[in-house]
Amino acid sequence: MTKPMLTAMLTAMLSLAQASFAQDAPPPEYDEALAQSVGADEHGMRSYVLVILKTGPNRIPDGPEREEMFRGHFANMNRLADEGKLALAGPLDGVDGWRGLFVMAVSDLEEAKKLVATDPVIIKGEMAAEYHKYYGSAALMMVRDGHKRVAKKSF
Repeated sequence: MTKPMLTAMLTAMLSLAQASFAQDAPPPEYDEALAQSVGADEHGMRSYVLVILKTGPNRIPDGPEREEMFRGHFANMNRLADEGKLALAGPLDGVDGWRGLFVMAVSDLEEAKKLVATDPVIIKGEMAAEYHKYYGSAALMMVRDGHKRVAKKSF
């Protein structure tokens, strides 16, 4: 093997090795402290429990009791979000009885059930909950702070 061929081969091998190491390096925008604060794994993901809120067996009639129940529902969501247990929540269109969703920032179904059981709409039977494990972006944990920056009014 000639010296130029050996040099070319070694240069190519070095380039391949550098490219391989570069693939393992995090992208320049990666923020390790932020990733840790939101519970991200190496792919920027984490485990959650998706809760579908469906129409329950006991519709509370319009009036003060219903208004109080929904005030409690919103207060409960705010408490869970403040505790870092609720990443995302919102209403659905009501089709097929699907009324809303929670993305609980817990990985255990039983823990999610205990947390959701504190909600007045569940306690009174206005809604019933269905639970599913969900693996999604850890950045969902940042939605609440972003929402505060774009909302003029709160519920």
